[in-house]
Amino acid sequence: MKYAILGDIHANLEALKEVLKDAEEQGVTHYACTGDVVGYNADPKACLQMIRNLNCKTVQGNHDYYAACNESMELFTPMAQKSIRWTRKHLSAFERKHLRHLPLIIDIENFTIVHSSLSNPHRWNYIFKRKAAEANFRNQFNNVCFFGHTHVPLAFVKGTSTEKGFYETLKIRSGFQYLINVGSVGQPRDRNPKSAYVIYDLDEQTVTMRRVDYDIETTQKKIRAAGLPFRNALRLANGR
Repeated sequence: MKYAILGDIHANLEALKEVLKDAEEQGVTHYACTGDVVGYNADPKACLQMIRNLNCKTVQGNHDYYAACNESMELFTPMAQKSIRWTRKHLSAFERKHLRHLPLIIDIENFTIVHSSLSNPHRWNYIFKRKAAEANFRNQFNNVCFFGHTHVPLAFVKGTSTEKGFYETLKIRSGFQYLINVGSVGQPRDRNPKSAYVIYDLDEQTVTMRRVDYDIETTQKKIRAAGLPFRNALRLANGR
């Protein structure tokens, strides 16, 4: 059994299509998503529909939450606020209700998915440092947890101490805990513009990072045509 773990799609249809094509070629049988299906890019409706058609188990991200409600967005940058307001206008009442009712945490098979952190997931904390990872591990009951939110592929491995690092392939070993950021399908921020997602092979107990080319120029044109912030388009080519 192979799971494709997707995250931070952010309404980037061109990227999502190429990732799903690659996942199929790799023999993926199941799908899960660490949230933020919408936001920043110009195809929220199409991306939501594709994820629903996959029967993809999906948790709620902060952009999903704020696109689904009318709460104040003072914690967001002006660019992100404008993107969310645009997204709200382009989603139906049914789509917003669907996003509003996504769970914050899901346990699947022998692993967990969350958008930000298992420690107060509704606060949308970022995990970059060991201290934040340790807080997550105290609330992690499966040995593997996948998360998103930072858009940067990164793994924390806890044995007698907690190690942090970038990865291409991880072997899941008994007696260790793993907290794995799957990167971003739709807006990578690790200075690599290629879409990122991971494949978790439950039979082999391996986690493999995949990087996939997609038509960035078309996504950029859609952003500009939609009247979304210009920087949303510029950053895609630089993976920032």
